[in-house]
Amino acid sequence: MIEKIAIKNIRFFNEKKEKYTEYKIVEKAIGGCDKSFEEAINTYKEYLYKTAFLYTKNEHDALDIYQETVYKAYINISKLRNPNFFKTWITKILINNVNIKNRHYSKFQDAQVEDYIEDISYSDLEESIDLYDAIDSLDEKYKTPIILQYFQDLTILQIAEVMECNENTIKSYIRRGKKKLYDILKEIK
Repeated sequence: MIEKIAIKNIRFFNEKKEKYTEYKIVEKAIGGCDKSFEEAINTYKEYLYKTAFLYTKNEHDALDIYQETVYKAYINISKLRNPNFFKTWITKILINNVNIKNRHYSKFQDAQVEDYIEDISYSDLEESIDLYDAIDSLDEKYKTPIILQYFQDLTILQIAEVMECNENTIKSYIRRGKKKLYDILKEIK
């Protein structure tokens, strides 16, 4: 029992140390340090690409969006007021870039979800494809919070900041989106 508590405390302090280190790196980036900006981006490189890919389902477009996001973040890093919100801030830039690209190419693309999703065996490729198609058919206001919560592990508060809505609206979008997904997937089966 004492060992479990000790391990939890060690993890807690390691997480706090990582957050503090990340805060300092972003703070230096805001101050104009290119190396710190690069470090901050490297921390979220995989996350940003994965998020872009979930929206575009296309490696080339995902890379374009990732690069545009990094460029815009670099140009505007001095406007970030609180280093603690770097991940939320850069996610918002990425989603804005996705929306711009979607408008530009008249596409409507996005990605994934939970509840019903957790019951699906990902080893079954056909069901996974059905899931992607079902998510693709959702309105963007439902897709975005579902993707950010269940595939990018953002909190309701972070999603609300990214989408510029209040938390209860986000909860409502997620609940309605899951219901719509469930209905679509039930109809397919």
